[in-house]
Amino acid sequence: MSTVDQAGADGSEETIVQLHARAGKAVLVGHDGTQLREVDPRSLALPSDLTAALHEWAEVARALVPNDHQPVGGTAGDLVTRRGRQLAGRLATELGLPIDYADPVSGRMVEVEPAVLAAPPVEEPDEGVVEDFPRREPTPWATGLTVTVIVAAMITIAVTTLSFALAQASLWLAVIANVVIIGGLSPSVWLARDVPIWRWVALGVTCGLGLAWLVLLLSLLGPAT
Repeated sequence: MSTVDQAGADGSEETIVQLHARAGKAVLVGHDGTQLREVDPRSLALPSDLTAALHEWAEVARALVPNDHQPVGGTAGDLVTRRGRQLAGRLATELGLPIDYADPVSGRMVEVEPAVLAAPPVEEPDEGVVEDFPRREPTPWATGLTVTVIVAAMITIAVTTLSFALAQASLWLAVIANVVIIGGLSPSVWLARDVPIWRWVALGVTCGLGLAWLVLLLSLLGPAT
């Protein structure tokens, strides 16, 4: 368990800080030695983007793991775990103390240490020297869009074939199957939207599902008379 000693006038007081995802909300749990206290990260002096990201992660975790005591696996579970560890690291750095990260996927408690930020050396720039700004790596549009097109084509063909096969038995069965597919892929697509490489796959899945639905709706019109 992560602990930090806070010295007071009468001695030291031990505090335990944990990060949990409960009912779609991120919660900080602290034990001051006598009782547990739950705190909303938004009530602390934390960056707004960090608190928003924490609650977004908790909402996705609730959608993926409705039962907090039932661990799951797969790509979606790995993304939730990885995102939670990253946010716990940022939180630990902001608070300046270790955080016990309660993984909603595996149910395990992992201690996350704050990052050590080294102070940059102070140097006076020489006259006539222009400082270089850090260069950002160019976005691989050609490769990324190629992956997106391939994934979109595969998803469109697979979902359309399945829809037509089910529609022969019942049109409502085809619609329900499409809704189930979208509901199952949505958490993974949402988490992968900002992950390098996987964001192109997520875009392809989204486009493929949209095209499959368009084909299904057009098929409802029937042949032109």
